[in-house]
Amino acid sequence: MRVSYLVRGPAAEIDARAEALALEQSVEVPRAAVRDDFIEKEILARVEAVVPEGDDGHRVTISIPELATARDPAQILNLVFGNSSLHEDIQCVDVELPETLLAALRGPRFGVAGFREVAGVADRPLTCTALKPMGQTPEALADSFRVFARAGIDVIKDDHGLADHAFCPFEERVRACLHAEAEIADETGRRSLYVPNLIGTPDTVFRQLAFAQENGVRAVMLSPMLLGLPTLWDVCHRRASVPVMAHPSFAGAQRFAPELLFGRLLRLYGADAVIFVSFGSRFDAGRERCRRLADTLRESIPGVLPALPVPGGGIGVATAARVAAFYGRDSMLLVGGDLQIEANRVAERSRAFVEAVRAAG
Repeated sequence: MRVSYLVRGPAAEIDARAEALALEQSVEVPRAAVRDDFIEKEILARVEAVVPEGDDGHRVTISIPELATARDPAQILNLVFGNSSLHEDIQCVDVELPETLLAALRGPRFGVAGFREVAGVADRPLTCTALKPMGQTPEALADSFRVFARAGIDVIKDDHGLADHAFCPFEERVRACLHAEAEIADETGRRSLYVPNLIGTPDTVFRQLAFAQENGVRAVMLSPMLLGLPTLWDVCHRRASVPVMAHPSFAGAQRFAPELLFGRLLRLYGADAVIFVSFGSRFDAGRERCRRLADTLRESIPGVLPALPVPGGGIGVATAARVAAFYGRDSMLLVGGDLQIEANRVAERSRAFVEAVRAAG
């Protein structure tokens, strides 16, 4: 397993820093304490490359023996960026896994094609919005679902801020939105996809997932950085029979490069669709970084399905066509609050969003 880091600091210290990083990410003892041949050959990480990058940084690549990972989702992440994440001048920027670890993590179960099949969209970018704001009752959110579904939006998900609230219990919300999904499908002949948000302790998330699936939900969403990547993996590969969307909440608290976290790690741990902040949103995300991230989600990896890029973060109706054209056919554009800024024109703005994306695709 090869892991690359951006290490900032004096050039005169970089070789020592690189060696210390390799030790920290594997044996976590001084080099002089490694005296066993097995540990040295099969466990100890080694520095492979140190290359200048930027004004005060170096890209350090280390190799970590596969045996040290135990082929375990949590241990893999621990070896990728465990103790070294505590150093504020180190960012993890890339990971290359051998076939054995790709097979252990498995990646998406449904991927782009499977998500398209569930959503019923074959040949264009998908549209997506969120049920918000927090504070509404289940029936009020279901009414919003009806407006969005009649407008033709493909995927209508819970906002990531919706939990099992006293004012909006999870099970009541799921029932109400699924009823609205079926009602508008009967009315229009087209079924939008309702995606509930799973959040809480692992036990709560697993219970919510079971309830949602038993009641006919066809996809779910969770926030991997709130719940943990191993929980994402457990949901995707041991418990879910439906596609899983990953939301980026809390990801900014980690020092992973966005292209690595959203583009590769969430996909490798099983997310079928990954939401990330895009250019043209209220977050400062550059076009080239967004392009690299989306390309990484869809790039060819042996034995691993591609995942669907879901650019969001406050994209507006006015820029939807331009953003959709940028990401291309295999993407899903998420426009949330901008649909609701005019109380009497939510349906109209939703239809304009749908038409803009379809025209761009």
